[in-house]
Amino acid sequence: MGLLEERELAARERVEGLREEADRVLAELAVAETDWQEWVIARQRVGEVLSVPRETAVTGPALIEALSVPEAVPAPEAPAGAPAPRAVRARSVVPVWRPALSANMLAVDYQRILAALAERRSGGAG
Repeated sequence: MGLLEERELAARERVEGLREEADRVLAELAVAETDWQEWVIARQRVGEVLSVPRETAVTGPALIEALSVPEAVPAPEAPAGAPAPRAVRARSVVPVWRPALSANMLAVDYQRILAALAERRSGGAG
């Protein structure tokens, strides 16, 4: 009987170890799927922006406005007396568009993208 109990214990420990490993892998998979979906969305958004015909393409602040939140969703208001928003740092989230937002409020990388799009629009290299 002792040998059977010993083997049962070993089998149970193996099952528990494999379940823990499966949980870890499933958690990693969820993170990887989220990351993948974000890249798919980013590629689609850039494709939408670049597919605008040249005669109707917009640049600079007009581009920010064109990519803004739809009219049905109001932009959050800053409370009275709140400090003016500062420029965001690299690798930061893009701020929600509002009328007072200028391109210099975007992260440096996003400002470079806007400049490249403006250059492409004006017939520059690209």
